[in-house]
Amino acid sequence: MQLQEFNKISEQYKTRHRKMPVLFIGHGHPINAVLDNDFTRSLTKLGKTLEKPNAILVVSAHWETVGTYVSVNPRPRTIYDFGRFDDRLFQISYEPAGQPEIARNVKKIVSMTDVMEDAGMGLDHGAWTVLKYIRPEADVPVFEMSVDYTRQPDFHFGLGAQLRSLRDRGVLIICSGNIVHNLRLTDWHNIDASPYEWNLEFDHFVKRRLDDRDFQPLINYFKIGASAMLSVPTNDHYLPMLYSLGLAGQDEPITHIYEGYQYAAMSMRCFQIG
Repeated sequence: MQLQEFNKISEQYKTRHRKMPVLFIGHGHPINAVLDNDFTRSLTKLGKTLEKPNAILVVSAHWETVGTYVSVNPRPRTIYDFGRFDDRLFQISYEPAGQPEIARNVKKIVSMTDVMEDAGMGLDHGAWTVLKYIRPEADVPVFEMSVDYTRQPDFHFGLGAQLRSLRDRGVLIICSGNIVHNLRLTDWHNIDASPYEWNLEFDHFVKRRLDDRDFQPLINYFKIGASAMLSVPTNDHYLPMLYSLGLAGQDEPITHIYEGYQYAAMSMRCFQIG
């Protein structure tokens, strides 16, 4: 799809449809890509409720960079960015078309930083392990935007806000990470292990702030206390959520589409804005 064609289609979209929602998906362990559980079933159900978008933009915890990049790869390949713990994962191929024209348009609408191009980026597991359930046909173009790990949390919230106009043009934005993600304390032997108390405490704190649309404490999560520090020992998986909050319009509903825990130290919370 050329940019001129996309502009025409997106103008038609704006006259016929409401803006696309924003999704935050707690993607968890890549093994979910081959499991039939309540989490993966919730993604399948979610996909059936969503209108087919013109394109999908994924902000994933697994593409960290110095500076902000968008993928302009016309044929992004499946990236197996994990160890060989289950060969079934390497049999999965999720390879929709890319969308370099729309990706380049992101460079124009973002003013707070210079957005650079990456021509070789594929789809990391923060993208394809959830898209295979949400959009199993792989019939919508997908591109990613990276997370600049050198920036403070308020930068990521602000950058999300600058992407809002994409929603009016039929672009579904998926922010993929985890609210609670502590690999050091993960019980790798038991996906159904009971969550730690600090996991429950912080996850519930985030839920309350989302329900109240009180986003500032979530941007300043490092001030909350011990439960936050245990839940977010590194913020790579947390920052995608801040993009989703920046993308939220005033008074838009926030719906919790999945609530659960895996491996004791991961929150799998997913929510939809709009």
